[in-house]
Amino acid sequence: MIYPEFLKIGDTIGVPAPSDGAYNETSKIRFKNSIKHFEEMGYKVIVSKHLYNSKMARSASAKERAEELNEMFENKDIDMIICAAGGEFILEILPYVDFNKLVRNPKFVQGFSDPTAIMYSITTRFDIATINSINFKSFGMEPLEIDLKNNLEIIKGNIIKQKSFELYEEEGKTRVTGLEGYNLTNKVEWKVFESKEAHFRGRIIGGCFDSIIEIIGTKYDGAKQFIEKYKDDGIIWYLDNCEMSLESVIRNLWKFNEFGYFNYVKGIIFGRFGCNNTVLGYNIETAFKDSVLSNLNVPIVYDADISHKGPSMTIINGAIADVEVKNSKGTINLELI
Repeated sequence: MIYPEFLKIGDTIGVPAPSDGAYNETSKIRFKNSIKHFEEMGYKVIVSKHLYNSKMARSASAKERAEELNEMFENKDIDMIICAAGGEFILEILPYVDFNKLVRNPKFVQGFSDPTAIMYSITTRFDIATINSINFKSFGMEPLEIDLKNNLEIIKGNIIKQKSFELYEEEGKTRVTGLEGYNLTNKVEWKVFESKEAHFRGRIIGGCFDSIIEIIGTKYDGAKQFIEKYKDDGIIWYLDNCEMSLESVIRNLWKFNEFGYFNYVKGIIFGRFGCNNTVLGYNIETAFKDSVLSNLNVPIVYDADISHKGPSMTIINGAIADVEVKNSKGTINLELI
């Protein structure tokens, strides 16, 4: 596994907008405050020329978004890339992305939600670690929440042992100023399917389940070679369901299994589901029971802090993860080997 260099004070962060940009005035304020925060911390920031654009959840055309990403891959003055925001249509840029430019000049790429498609492809196809964590826009909140502070430590190379948070937001705050933080209302409780505790270790890969399911089996998916290469380590999948119904989750887990993606699996982590819609009366546990998960005989963790319902942990795709759940609390320790 190739681990690019971590950030140092004075380094330059590139902020492309490969998915959406700023879709209203409060969103623009949030982006500008993110830039301010990073500059005050001692970093230089180069932002997308499309950062303040949004049309049908796209910052620009597919080719323009891809070319911008290619330029940041190639630019040796940019030390790390943090995607601007999530969205809906990052898949459109994949045919135009020149991943070889990143292979020749490895650097960490970080993003969350829609950008999963880029990071998942980079790690599974090219063996370059990527970071599933906060998009650039979220750094505009005041004050910075604990998961952002943890992320800032990790991208500097301080690989802290991450512990489950105390509270999470079931619903986000209405944006009035653009600087709002989380709406922390609900108690965090990590759960283990048909058990109370779990402890497992393996090579971790995953991200937004909705995005991954769209590209598996395509030429942008390298999971089969990734799984075979690291089978002796065992594989940990982490999956963040944003919008899929519970029936869709059952079907897509079947698809994962048919592709062989649960071969050598040591454990699976699900974040808090963004959607629990069902037409058949499922809840998460009954959906798991009616899925291929019931035959895997490995720990299945859910309601973890890897979710669109923040706060969320930072995961380095391709790292070794040691995961433990006990008394409804969870920890993830990452090792770069």
